[in-house]
Amino acid sequence: MMLKPNPTMPQEICDDLFRLKIPLPESPLKFLNCYVIKGASRSMIVDTGLNRTECLSAMRDGLDRIGVDLDRSDFFITHFHEDHFGLVGALVHKPCKVYFNCRDLKYIDLLDSLAPMIRSATRNGCPGKPLRELFAHRTGLGYGNNWRDCIKAIHDNDVVRVGNYRLRCIHTPGHSMGHTCLYDQQRRILLSGDHVLGDISPNITCWFEGIDPLKAYLQSLDKITPLPVSLVLPGHREPFRDLKPRLTALAHHHRSRLHEIMTILENNPWPHTAFDVASKMKWDIDADSWAEFPLLIKFFATGEAVAHLRYLVNDGRLCHIDMAPVSTYAIDG
Repeated sequence: MMLKPNPTMPQEICDDLFRLKIPLPESPLKFLNCYVIKGASRSMIVDTGLNRTECLSAMRDGLDRIGVDLDRSDFFITHFHEDHFGLVGALVHKPCKVYFNCRDLKYIDLLDSLAPMIRSATRNGCPGKPLRELFAHRTGLGYGNNWRDCIKAIHDNDVVRVGNYRLRCIHTPGHSMGHTCLYDQQRRILLSGDHVLGDISPNITCWFEGIDPLKAYLQSLDKITPLPVSLVLPGHREPFRDLKPRLTALAHHHRSRLHEIMTILENNPWPHTAFDVASKMKWDIDADSWAEFPLLIKFFATGEAVAHLRYLVNDGRLCHIDMAPVSTYAIDG
């Protein structure tokens, strides 16, 4: 009898470069792609998974199978979202380096309580009390401070060398404002984190003032377009090869979203919260109506609506009416 392949087994992508599938319990994403580059003296682990026992067990098992010693490993974190760096505190062994982009460092402390994002979501129309109750019971938070002394801040075009790999850091803001990809020019490999995913659109949300993440994201798509890439290794789902058509499709998706929002507000010409706008947008969710969406999905949808509304305001097509206790948007003029 032929045995089925174990989907959790490490996959060797090419010489000394492996993929570990770290489970993401209760997430529609199913798993995180953790990439491990083996070197003779030190190895590097790219992204880690959530701060949960299931993730820690899968990580330790995968590293054992490919013969990587945590005592001789460094880490590279593509961005500050908890499914990518949440486990790092349980894995670090001093002395080690945690390569982390300088733009996202300031947001790490905010994630421990999520209070600033909840306040922003409430101001944008989300139901405050249910949202606070939802996040109060959420697991996977509490990242610890033991790894912060190991951080080595990285910048655009910095180079990280691991074994036979020379990896250029490419700052690609949008999904987070410090999101950073890794590019091996010799092998034409792009470790894209959550900047480019093969069959789903990365969530572009906005909860903080003074940033325009959608504009940054579209510019970041343009930034990596000229790169000669033969293989894309994303943070979720499967690796893929056709980068340029995927970049075009992602840009088209967001421009279609902008058109959709303008149509919603043109047909309903009064001030709307981002939550109101999100409730009228089309979402690829297995539910018959917005009322049936889980609250967490409504939270992310509202954040995405805010990002697109912010872009339209900065582009002069909408006006932003920021009056306590809510923030609203309407057709300019």
